[in-house]
Amino acid sequence: MANYKELLGELLTMVVKENASDLHISVGRHPTIRIDGGLVPLLKKDIITPEIAEGLTKALTTPEQQTIIQAEREVDFSYDFDGKARFRVNVFHQKGFPGAALRLIPAKVRTLEELNIPPMIGDFTRRPQGFFLVVGPTGHGKTTTLAAMVDLINHTRNDHIITIEDPIEYVFTSDVAIVDQREVGFDTPSFQRGLRSMFREDVDVAMIGEMRDPETISTAVTAAETGHLIFSTLHTNNAAQTIDRIIDSFAAYQQPQIRAQLSSTLIGIISQRLIPRVNGGLIPAVEIMVANPAVRNLIRENKIHEIDLVIETSSDEGMLSLNRALVELVRKGEITIENAVAYSTNPSELQLLLRR
Repeated sequence: MANYKELLGELLTMVVKENASDLHISVGRHPTIRIDGGLVPLLKKDIITPEIAEGLTKALTTPEQQTIIQAEREVDFSYDFDGKARFRVNVFHQKGFPGAALRLIPAKVRTLEELNIPPMIGDFTRRPQGFFLVVGPTGHGKTTTLAAMVDLINHTRNDHIITIEDPIEYVFTSDVAIVDQREVGFDTPSFQRGLRSMFREDVDVAMIGEMRDPETISTAVTAAETGHLIFSTLHTNNAAQTIDRIIDSFAAYQQPQIRAQLSSTLIGIISQRLIPRVNGGLIPAVEIMVANPAVRNLIRENKIHEIDLVIETSSDEGMLSLNRALVELVRKGEITIENAVAYSTNPSELQLLLRR
């Protein structure tokens, strides 16, 4: 009988050794890892059969998780690899066969400087209250940036921090602050319930893994209104789209109220992309929106489409458009023009900026 625990250990060791970000287990394919954004099959390992997939997913999961998989055909959880590394795991079914995607969570929470995130983002961690979002596509480092911000507070502010995550990813060690981490489905039934409980837990700062529904958003914004500093993420492409998405998630009769609340509580949004570096690895390109009086007024008056112009013309306040961030990386020799164009949300404007 094959030792699937041993095979799993070999695959996870390979992920850590090769500095890969992900491992994919898919029937009919070699085990595959993602390095610097590209998929690399492990050709020295056997092609995964249904039996191997079953064995590996069972080696990954507890009996309780296996029960969930049988009932719901999928499950999310975090996995500790012998104290060497942590992984965020999704076990799922495709064409009737089990499969899995594992995302490596580095053991050390890196600083904003180590992540090449503009230092002014640290200013948001010093705010007494407000609502701050890190946005961007899946797999572009939102959670990592958020963890760096939370850990900065952990080392500099005498506060009580709560994280509500599904699952818990980075593990924080309390320093100047107290950090309590709650996992949805294990420590609390839902994001919304965990957030509501926060009001009775003497919390100063909360990090919510993801804004998934209007109820969670509404509770988070209310928490920001009542003196808390709230951090979260959304799968959106830029600041303007993020604000539109939040407002559009509410029924029409509720939208004026959420606009008013957002205009008073939002303190900033960072949107990021991880771009392949010329010399290997990935580097972030970020759009930064600071909620100044002009932005707040546009939100209140439902003129969200004008926010891009405010970002473009407010560099003196620390704002930065994605295209200007991409141009700067090209000029520093960090990324190629081709990749800058590929990751830009407005390639024609980018080309104009590059010619100046």
